Amino acid sequence: MFIGEYNHNLDEKGRMNMPVKFRRDLTGGAVITRGLDHCLFVYPKAEWEIMAAKLAALPITQKNSRAFARLMLAGAWDVELDSQGRVMIPEYLRQYAAIDKHIIVAGLYNRIEIWDEDAWRDYKAKTEEDSDEIAESMGALGI
Repeated sequence: MFIGEYNHNLDEKGRMNMPVKFRRDLTGGAVITRGLDHCLFVYPKAEWEIMAAKLAALPITQKNSRAFARLMLAGAWDVELDSQGRVMIPEYLRQYAAIDKHIIVAGLYNRIEIWDEDAWRDYKAKTEEDSDEIAESMGALGI
């Protein structure tokens, strides 16, 4: 399970250190892809296979299904932790998430999100400001 929020930096080659707490669950490899809200999603291989199967099962006759599958699948990139616990983030994914140097790595149970630090701070401030309304709408989902 991935939880927590960590500040990290990208090096000049576009590599980031994965938080030590997350490394054990990524030893079998991972997939990094475009996420929602212009962040990146990182899934351990087993979780990615579940997600990819769901995406592949979406009806190709529906425009939004095709668009979402393309966003997630076409942007996917296999990654392995190197001996220092780093992963390389390809340039096209760094551009998508507007990541330059300072990043936030957030654990969200079965996936990891990577954010540009400023974008994360803005998103988090807005979410915290709207937390009462968000919590009320989650009641309908059984939360």
